[in-house]
Amino acid sequence: MSDDVLQGGCSCGAVRYRCTGQPALVAHCHCRDCQRSSGAAMATVFAVPKAAFELLQGETASYAYTGDSGQPVLRHFCPTCGAPLFTDVTVMPDLKFIRAVSLDEPARVAPTMHIYCASAQPWGDWPDGLPHFPGLPG
Repeated sequence: MSDDVLQGGCSCGAVRYRCTGQPALVAHCHCRDCQRSSGAAMATVFAVPKAAFELLQGETASYAYTGDSGQPVLRHFCPTCGAPLFTDVTVMPDLKFIRAVSLDEPARVAPTMHIYCASAQPWGDWPDGLPHFPGLPG
């Protein structure tokens, strides 16, 4: 596999995807929905341009919730095994946010920041020296 191709999928193998190019963002997200959908204090996500993302196999189920912008956020997961896979954010229509743990080789992406730290859990331990932002940076 080329250095600029990332592939992944769900736990049961029913859904597979590929994306090309380098991620635009890699972050540990502490928003409440990432906490709920991961069952952990945070979820590690990376963003790629939607044009660089390709669903290779299967179909996803999804649910929508309202993001902090007041606009819809659509979470996709495998309808068979329930593994969270990727997210479409209405206010960032050109990006696809992908769960790093869904990659075949998750170590190929390295987080550079923590986002939505305003909702971080006090029992979550993240002394990694990365910058922390109360929401999205910028």
